[in-house]
Amino acid sequence: MNAVDTKPARRPLPEPEECQRQAERMLSLVMAAGADGAEVLVRDGMELEVKVRLGEPELVKEAGSRALGLRVLKDHRAAVTYTSDFSPQGMERFARESVELAGLAEADPTGDLPAREEMARSVPDLDLWDDAIVAIDVAQAIARARRAEAAAMKFDKRVSNSEGAIFGRVMGAAAFASSAGFSGGFRGTNASLVVEPICDDAEGKKRNGNYWTSSRHWSGLADDEAVGVEAARRTLAKLGSRKIGTCQVPVIFAPEAARGLLGQLSAVTSGGAVWRKSTYLAQREGTAVASKLVTVVDDPLLPRAPGSRPFDGEGLPTRPNVVISDGVLRAFLCDVFAGRKLGRRSTGSAGRGIGGGPHVGTSNFILRPGPTPPADLERVERGLYVTDLMGFGFNGVTGDYSQGANGFWIERGERAYPVSEITISSNFDDLWKGVDGLGLDLDTRSSVQCPTMRVSAMTIAGS
Repeated sequence: MNAVDTKPARRPLPEPEECQRQAERMLSLVMAAGADGAEVLVRDGMELEVKVRLGEPELVKEAGSRALGLRVLKDHRAAVTYTSDFSPQGMERFARESVELAGLAEADPTGDLPAREEMARSVPDLDLWDDAIVAIDVAQAIARARRAEAAAMKFDKRVSNSEGAIFGRVMGAAAFASSAGFSGGFRGTNASLVVEPICDDAEGKKRNGNYWTSSRHWSGLADDEAVGVEAARRTLAKLGSRKIGTCQVPVIFAPEAARGLLGQLSAVTSGGAVWRKSTYLAQREGTAVASKLVTVVDDPLLPRAPGSRPFDGEGLPTRPNVVISDGVLRAFLCDVFAGRKLGRRSTGSAGRGIGGGPHVGTSNFILRPGPTPPADLERVERGLYVTDLMGFGFNGVTGDYSQGANGFWIERGERAYPVSEITISSNFDDLWKGVDGLGLDLDTRSSVQCPTMRVSAMTIAGS
């Protein structure tokens, strides 16, 4: 067992009001230093992570961080900088140096700040903070991880080992201030628990699986023991895994696997990808790019959801955006820069990190569920049910798609046996147009949300 310090971090809780004061202070300093315009992002966060393996704590980590990101504009030239020095002298020096750095950049009016009338006028409360999660201490986190792992280990004698159980809790606040006329902040919490058991397969081969729960609110977390039992069940189901021959059959994607496909779709529906000519969907707005069953929305205003945010990374109001409706591509997501490149307005979809400028990002990117019970989607004569995707095999320019996969072979509507070491492939356009069934089991644990999804035919490369 590693030596750890279990004392809680002795610092104030992250507060959006304090972050906003620091952001506004830096904005005043940089404008006084000669900037034509500026944007300031301040983030303050605290995290707790514990790992238990075979009942004993292996890791306890509790940490906090606060940082400030700055984008300065001078004569249509921009500089992006960041600091963690919040002392008065440090902030004044940082402001001066950032303005000087902007003077060395290439001029590009496309990168200017948004127009004042575009900025958000209010900051809606999306219920992203839960005091019950804030109250979780080291002892509680260890106890929850222990219970979950113990439930997995007790589920079946074939569960012979464990990669451990990890419980994590984060809380943070963020504020953004822009000389274009916006200043605001918000805060959020999140907790998660993951369990990864190990089983012994034939000839001593190890099989591992996992299951997890995550939520911004305590009430949204699954029961610890239920998480452990489900992790063990999924791991045991992999025993006896084998290869299959090359074929072309219907493929059903579990929500966890479908999430990867939807994430790749988000990349090619970005306005940034359009102006860079790095998406096969360029010039296809208003045309069918998927099955009529497919509707995809990006919704940042869902209460308590993982990717929700009251304003975007440029201080614009966020809003739901319909990306695909009944299979037809309706819009590309844009920040201000991508919108200007394409001759349109931002969709309120700017993301931003402390050390970078604005970029097109998603919030809660959701494939709308269908009416079908997920088990009914497996009612095919022969097919593949995919639980895991691995590797990188998607070309956004051409739409060519190929990835490694694990899952279950289906015969006469039933899962016959687990399969592994196979590759599934298609053209992404054909894949999405081939969606012929969507389950009602929308998985809302992450910011990319999918139900079970069936594609009418894909090529399986096996033995």
